[in-house]
Amino acid sequence: MSDNKVQIFDTTLRDGEQVPGCKLNTNQKLIIAERLDLLGVDVIEAGFPVSSPGDFLSVSEISKIVKNATVCGLTRAVENDIKIAAESLQYAKRPRIHTGIGTSESHIKYKFNTTQEKVIERGIAAVKYAKSFVEDVEFYAEDAGRTDNEFLARVCEAMIKAGATVLNIPDTTGYCLPEEYGAKIKYLKENVKGIENVIISCHCHNDLGLATANSIAGAVHGARQIECTINGIGERAGNTALEEVVMIMKQHPYLKLNTDINTKLLYDTSLMVSEKMGMIVQPNKAIVGANAFAHSSGIHQDGVIKNRETYEIIDPTEVGVTESAIVLTARSGRAALAYRAKKIGYELTKLQLDDVYKEFLLYADKKKEIMNEDIHEIMKNTNVVSAVA
Repeated sequence: MSDNKVQIFDTTLRDGEQVPGCKLNTNQKLIIAERLDLLGVDVIEAGFPVSSPGDFLSVSEISKIVKNATVCGLTRAVENDIKIAAESLQYAKRPRIHTGIGTSESHIKYKFNTTQEKVIERGIAAVKYAKSFVEDVEFYAEDAGRTDNEFLARVCEAMIKAGATVLNIPDTTGYCLPEEYGAKIKYLKENVKGIENVIISCHCHNDLGLATANSIAGAVHGARQIECTINGIGERAGNTALEEVVMIMKQHPYLKLNTDINTKLLYDTSLMVSEKMGMIVQPNKAIVGANAFAHSSGIHQDGVIKNRETYEIIDPTEVGVTESAIVLTARSGRAALAYRAKKIGYELTKLQLDDVYKEFLLYADKKKEIMNEDIHEIMKNTNVVSAVA
């Protein structure tokens, strides 16, 4: 693997599916898993096999159909979890068991009522047991974002010695600032013996709206896997959005980070996941939202019509969107009206445009958006005949 390649670990079917009301059946999961494989993700976290018979079945069936990606099953640091996960992954071409335990003071004291040394012991036992089933074992230090760096480094070093191939450093509660999370990854890179032999992974939640920024900060400081979901779905405020981190790396070549994602499939994949899960994508969502390439302000519309790059840093076709949208509202100017009118068959002179624009504003003040049928009516009221009539 290239030193600059960042693996994309998609957890839409595991962490993403934990959103209330977004439960998927096995057939729906298979459809999404096939699309994720086609999209080019490196790892598909297919589920939490021990959690239910349905999840076990889904992971098993996904393992059979995925051709390229690693298929991963989540476990706790519990022998039965790991055993069940191994059984569900038996058909995978590239199986991975993802096991771990909480490492923050809060988790150790209140969740487990134990000690730091006992947590390390449990982690080592889990990794070694998982390693007896598969070669590829990822260890997660839950709540690593709030874990003391020195202790976290001890945990990581112990897991490497136990056989872990990937170290997941989750900002489980979405608490870290980007510079703080980036510094944590940098500290591990500089202070953990054997760290060069494993992949550091970022798993960031969006409780403070910083999941994408934290993941990129982690990658800049040496992480080479980002755990994310389509549309940023996930627990509470969600996970890192796959489409966001992928396009950030693509649009900022000076970062010298890249992925194998076919970005032209991003928009269509977003629609698929939204439809299967019944979870609407907010219109102002970056990259895949309905308004991501829509312009309603007259100043912006005029600029985009003259040259798309004046207000768009991404060519919409790069993410599978056909073209930018010029949305006509009361804030739109003459240039946008003329542009849309021409699209539906009206070639307006300057004098005609002046008359039509006055009528347009009367309509626009009464409606949120002016549609093509409204334009035809406006043209009729101002005695303008279509050039294609």
